[in-house]
Amino acid sequence: MRSDSPPALKRKRLITIDLMDLESTKAKLAAAKEKFGREIRVFETVTTSPSSSDVSNNEEPDDFYEFTAEDYYRILATKNGDKFLKTRKIREAEEAARRSRITKAVIRVRFPDNHTLEVTFHPSEKIQCLVDLLVKVVAQPELPFCVYTTPPKKQIKDTSLDFYSAGFVPGAIVYFSYDLPKGNDDAAVSGPFLQEEVMSLKGLELAAEQAQPAQSAPEPVIGSTSRVTQEQRPADKKTVKPKWLKM
Repeated sequence: MRSDSPPALKRKRLITIDLMDLESTKAKLAAAKEKFGREIRVFETVTTSPSSSDVSNNEEPDDFYEFTAEDYYRILATKNGDKFLKTRKIREAEEAARRSRITKAVIRVRFPDNHTLEVTFHPSEKIQCLVDLLVKVVAQPELPFCVYTTPPKKQIKDTSLDFYSAGFVPGAIVYFSYDLPKGNDDAAVSGPFLQEEVMSLKGLELAAEQAQPAQSAPEPVIGSTSRVTQEQRPADKKTVKPKWLKM
């Protein structure tokens, strides 16, 4: 009876460890979903600011921004077509059809410490649902905060709007900030902004998606290759002269 070779044992140990890590990751994500009521992702945002030379090279010439007569008549024709060719019922039906095709709104909340919280909502849900979730996950929920979009910086004040009406579909990026008087926000600005339990989810979902149970490769059988090769090699045949052939 042949025993497993050291490489085979090492491979089996690695597979077992990967499966254990994968199950632990799934259990942690499931527990967070049950606690917060939603699947959430946490990851770090890498921001890169373009250099001044890059900005200057990408600038358009001045005549690019000139409003020509052709632009005017094209816009006018579009407005007239929408006004006279489509009735109110047709426009409402088209809007309802567009809305029905969108089934989710992926909202990413970026914090001052470059961490991002990603949550998926239904487009018909209110922005207040996002605010309620932030109260559960931020490190200091007792402090007043706000969310805003940029550029330009615009604070989201009407939380009764749904994500579709707010233009946050199929996804949007909003920014988090504590709403404190100047001079009293030193401790809040330094962070951390998310609870330790939420920060422990950082990168877990991506790791769970990438982790696949490795299948053990068939182990090579030592000495079998040469034997098979020898068996497949045709045997040499002796040359037999026919009896009728006389030299």
